[in-house]
Amino acid sequence: MSKIIRLLLVDDHDVVRTGLRMLLEDQSDIEIVAEASTGKEALNLAQEMNPDVIVMDISLPDVSGIAVTRKIKESHPEIAVIALTIHDDEQYFFEMLQAGASGYVPKKAAPEDLIYAIRTASDGEIYLYPALAKALVSDIAGRHQKGEDLEEYNGLTSRETEVLENLAEGLSNEEIALDLGISKHTVARHRENIMRKLNLHSRSELVKYAIRKGLILP
Repeated sequence: MSKIIRLLLVDDHDVVRTGLRMLLEDQSDIEIVAEASTGKEALNLAQEMNPDVIVMDISLPDVSGIAVTRKIKESHPEIAVIALTIHDDEQYFFEMLQAGASGYVPKKAAPEDLIYAIRTASDGEIYLYPALAKALVSDIAGRHQKGEDLEEYNGLTSRETEVLENLAEGLSNEEIALDLGISKHTVARHRENIMRKLNLHSRSELVKYAIRKGLILP
């Protein structure tokens, strides 16, 4: 039996929350434990209910979902937050990632994208909505090519950079080994070196780092 994902819905529009509830209640592995319409309610319910995942609107009436996400992640780093918003520009996407969000889904996305994002976040991974992620990475990669923000990963070897790119794309050690023509034990050693050099502690942090630095190319 698959685990049940305990979910908190945060959106200031009743009709949106109703639609989300109807969609998600059909999923046998998702349980909606609470709903909030303001940032303050979201903070209180996150503390009280300790959900596995929060679906967070960015535009809330009292405080932005970005600020709420940051506060929740500071006090409950184990809670995954998925942004679900009408905003699909790069600024909000990047700010939500910096705040600690595990994914960003525009409200125009297909329902299955949100469901997949919730399950991905529950597993401790990052979900990137394809069209938006490509636009963001393309922009950052352009700055990288102009020589901006290079100093932080100058310490990586070319092979470590290749391994980092593949890890951030979601490939396993075995898949990376096959792609690069090296053993999976060598991949594991490179991965340990990358984490140590960049002071990262999880694949989610690797993904955020790779996006921020333009190491994942569209």
